[in-house]
Amino acid sequence: MFRLAHLSDAHLGPLPDVTYRQLASKRAVGYINWQRNRRRHLHDAVIDTIVDDMRASGPDHVAVTGDLVNLALDAEIELARQWLETLGKAEDVSVVPGNHDAYVPGAFDKVCRLWAPWMTGDGATQPVDRDAFPYLRVRGRIALIGVSTARATAPFMANGYLREGQGRRLATLLEETGARGLCRVVMIHHPPVRHAVPQHKRLFGIRRFGRIMARHGAELVLHGHSHDPSLYFLAGANGPVPVVGVAAAGQAPGGKKPAAQYNLIDIEPDGERWHLKLTRRGLEGPALPPADIEVRELTASVLEKVLSVRR
Repeated sequence: MFRLAHLSDAHLGPLPDVTYRQLASKRAVGYINWQRNRRRHLHDAVIDTIVDDMRASGPDHVAVTGDLVNLALDAEIELARQWLETLGKAEDVSVVPGNHDAYVPGAFDKVCRLWAPWMTGDGATQPVDRDAFPYLRVRGRIALIGVSTARATAPFMANGYLREGQGRRLATLLEETGARGLCRVVMIHHPPVRHAVPQHKRLFGIRRFGRIMARHGAELVLHGHSHDPSLYFLAGANGPVPVVGVAAAGQAPGGKKPAAQYNLIDIEPDGERWHLKLTRRGLEGPALPPADIEVRELTASVLEKVLSVRR
């Protein structure tokens, strides 16, 4: 059995000091949003508790599907690099960037440089940049495929983009790893399904992604961005492809969105099929002071559904 942990949207804080020059961009909007909303509901104590519980579950690998930072300030990107080091060795943690990680022009390139050890495919020799995605890591019989939808967008927009070139490379990786009989797990920040998020947050390239799934298939898709513990299915070449979201890893109880969670996916072969058991663990209940934060296996929203995916 291979145990994969999935978390997303840590939005690590608090924000470092911000200069007026740094706010002369889309960051001004994000800074106001942080001060009015996010700083009240995103807490380091929550993230630390979630990560401690995740470690105790003994995952073989950790998938982080983006939005580690808020405004993509240099200090934030460096802080996120240090945080990634606490999750485990780079070969045991795979990351894809989110829209907040590419919040303004130039931020994506800085993320690629500093987070490269966690976004480098097996045997890759080229520097990590936009053309390095999707990347492929094979752990046992599991193929981890990291897709980037992160781009700087206009104020009040949080869209993602799956362009034709990356789509072709994704199709090739899915075909090759499928031929090897591997369980293919695609990691992407923006949910590749319609109506999962509002229009200003949607993925441009949903139709392209759907065509790739229909033609080449996959066993599992993991995403972030929505801050919701969701489950969708896409039509795949070998049957339905489960598409799994997760609540934001830093979300304290008491907000509009579900409190912090992470996913545990147990993967094991069963004849001609793969069995995937998805369990959500996280916080529940009303707003709690940091000292009272405790991770629970959720009662009302826990999902322990065995997803049988044809191999």
